[in-house]
Amino acid sequence: MNKILIILILLVNSANISCQNKNTDMKYNKLSSEEKQVIIDKGTERPFVGIYDSHYETGTYKCKQCDALLFKSDNKFDAQCGWPAFEDAIQGAVKQVPDKDGMRTEITCANCGGHLGHVFVGEGFTPTNTRHCVNSISLNFEPFELTTNDSTKYETAIFAAGCFWGVEHHLKLVSGVISTEVGYTGGHTINPTYKEVCNANTGHAEAVQVIFDPNKTSFEELAKLFFEIHDPEQLDRQGPDIGSQYRSEIFYTNEKQKEITENLIQILKQKEYKPVTRLTPAGKFYLAEKYHQDYYSKTGSNPYCHFYKKKF
Repeated sequence: MNKILIILILLVNSANISCQNKNTDMKYNKLSSEEKQVIIDKGTERPFVGIYDSHYETGTYKCKQCDALLFKSDNKFDAQCGWPAFEDAIQGAVKQVPDKDGMRTEITCANCGGHLGHVFVGEGFTPTNTRHCVNSISLNFEPFELTTNDSTKYETAIFAAGCFWGVEHHLKLVSGVISTEVGYTGGHTINPTYKEVCNANTGHAEAVQVIFDPNKTSFEELAKLFFEIHDPEQLDRQGPDIGSQYRSEIFYTNEKQKEITENLIQILKQKEYKPVTRLTPAGKFYLAEKYHQDYYSKTGSNPYCHFYKKKF
């Protein structure tokens, strides 16, 4: 009887182990031989060949093996190293492990342990002074798209304050900002091009459309920053950029935004500023060409005419 019991126990344990292995396999995506060579065997793909090296759409980057969220597009920048570079990772998503060579620090997915690349500190590329150098083959990208539920959860604001590169650079750093897009609005030309807007006969302003979570930031906070990163006293220009397309203007999407902006303008006047900022109901927003989106993140450079100055 004891022998029979032992055999039964071994059979049950064997079945349980088999089921556990099956369930574990179910957690992970099937990898190609090339993907295994990097993700499992800790290899490195050749520089400048990965699909996400020069990729700057708005969204999130996920682990190729287990779909865990790893990086946000807001933290991606052009390090000109040949691999995707991120100045920060989603909190708790990436694990740092001393490399076997004793010189570098490997980064792995905290969820499944898949190899991502390496992290470097002290290079001076970004304010965080950190570069997560990641293999494209270790990632999947999920673009940001507003759903019906999101549209009721998030709010939209549109700001024009000179060259949209610098305006976007500052606004996208605000915690609670979900996405930013640069484009043209306020004019009469349908589907304008950058060249047409530069000719200053479309009536459009270079503007930034911001989608934000009102539970994490507010329109008032964004509007204050808007006034603090440009000179609202300059008419139809901003620094070296001259023309009506560079005007100071807020395109409000509801009456509350209009009321908040009017109040901020009055506060500035009380502080002896003379803002010429226009206040206009939001209309059709035309997206600018792709190379304008996230311009400073792509180039790794800094705004040339937008600098923060506290005014409130």
